Amino acid sequence: MSETVYIETSILGYLTARPSRNLVLVANTEVTREWWDTRRSGFDLYTSQAVLKEVAQGDAEMASRRLEILCDFPLLELNQSVLDLAEQFLERSNLPSKADVDAVHIAAATVHGMDYLLTWNCKHIANAQIQGKLAEISLDFGYELPILCTPYELLEG
Repeated sequence: MSETVYIETSILGYLTARPSRNLVLVANTEVTREWWDTRRSGFDLYTSQAVLKEVAQGDAEMASRRLEILCDFPLLELNQSVLDLAEQFLERSNLPSKADVDAVHIAAATVHGMDYLLTWNCKHIANAQIQGKLAEISLDFGYELPILCTPYELLEG
């Protein structure tokens, strides 16, 4: 059985990004596309309704492109266990209240036993200062926090 990856919203943003002069954005876009083209087939990919809702926002053409990428992805259920864990993440960690959807992404990946949560959101998700507390909270509820990482970290097999 392949390892499992929850694809968070920012990944779709980079996969469909328009050309930019910002070198960091260009590099992240290239890494994301390289991972997508060369490594994603080695994993079972999942997402959630929270991601679908986020990627449907904004420019209609870009939203359509993002949704098309996800059209065949299995969706992890945003059940009460996910919502309860997300609430605990917000109450007991240093995630700010405005990161409520980020907490749902992390909780969905955690409750459903994903191996990885793939993201470019290094402020609230792939953040070393936050991950320790999220792992502790997850364990308190009988779950193991997935590895929260960027495509760069999953580029080599």
